[in-house]
Amino acid sequence: MNLENMIFQDWQGIVRTMIVGVLAYASLVMFLRISGKRTLAKLNAFDLVVTVALGSTLSAVLLQESIALAEGAVALALLILMQYLVTFLSVRSQGFARLIRSEPALLAHKGEYCAATMKRQRITQEEVDSAIRAGGAASIKEVEGVVLESDGTLSILTSAAPRNLPGKDGSTRGTSRDAPSA
Repeated sequence: MNLENMIFQDWQGIVRTMIVGVLAYASLVMFLRISGKRTLAKLNAFDLVVTVALGSTLSAVLLQESIALAEGAVALALLILMQYLVTFLSVRSQGFARLIRSEPALLAHKGEYCAATMKRQRITQEEVDSAIRAGGAASIKEVEGVVLESDGTLSILTSAAPRNLPGKDGSTRGTSRDAPSA
């Protein structure tokens, strides 16, 4: 392939990309409005995968002439429908929710690292320290706890934070997620 074809092939491809791009984008926005805010919420790893899959599908529809707009719209709708069904079932079944969603894990507690949990979660001390600094504390000694949340973010709990911590083994047994803070 020569350099000219790598930069510009023909106007037909550009016009197709513009038309399909606008229509595919409009379809995605419409589907997202219908499905609600939860579709793009990044509450856990599964949600992140769906968000990435939506973007990947949209780009494939835009750039691959072998994928018709109707096929792309069906693919986008199918991903959103599957996300809706998974969240619908996880709200109604704790067993299904446990299958889909990971539990938060306590990485540090009362100024001490939880080394076994950090190893199991593949989180380094440097990553925890970085999150602590980003949370406004200078060191591990200044925080009540560090929690690896279901969505992969690190939450820094100060002494004023509610005491609703996961167990040192990463479980949340014995805690009430809906309990008001003291």
